[in-house]
Amino acid sequence: MLEHTPRILLVDDEQSIQTLLSFPLRKDGYEVVQATDGREALARFGETAFDLVVLDVMLPRMDGLEVCRRMRARSSVPIIMLTAKAALRRASMARREPSADEEPLEVHELRIDPAKRAVEVRGAMVQTTYVEFEILVALATSPGRVWTRDMLLTRIWGDSAYRDPRTIDVHIRHLREKLERDAKDPEYLFTVRGVGYRFRDTES
Repeated sequence: MLEHTPRILLVDDEQSIQTLLSFPLRKDGYEVVQATDGREALARFGETAFDLVVLDVMLPRMDGLEVCRRMRARSSVPIIMLTAKAALRRASMARREPSADEEPLEVHELRIDPAKRAVEVRGAMVQTTYVEFEILVALATSPGRVWTRDMLLTRIWGDSAYRDPRTIDVHIRHLREKLERDAKDPEYLFTVRGVGYRFRDTES
């Protein structure tokens, strides 16, 4: 009987990281199945059994911590999180008592409650991922300030090393789809061409 080849699900949205990790694993005889966003990871996870999941925290469509939670509800497979800094930062945020600068922020028809990690627009609650919420809070608490992609990566992940700045573009697009009446004509999240993004001035 042939021995079972260990199967690893590798989840990262950057091809450079996929290549860097999958090559030595395959060379050592592992079968590597790749996924590039959270929803694809869950789809692959439901198709076959895995011996290990290597999961990045900052993913498009659904962040890695939410993916991990859903996988854990279905299986006890070992999961390695690639971004330990973000996981530790999130844990420290959960333990922290709300402070004065975490009072709800209301701008036009948008309401953000950092203490409850809740977003409401035009009277309706909006579900955001961990990364989307962090980007939104960073921008909204500094209205008019221009944030580069690297600045946002550092704010969320702890540093911007080995991260594709275009990852931020994906999360901004998803935020616009959830918050804006017209994503192509935004009211809240503005692109500063060649630089990054800024949030609507509170006086506008």
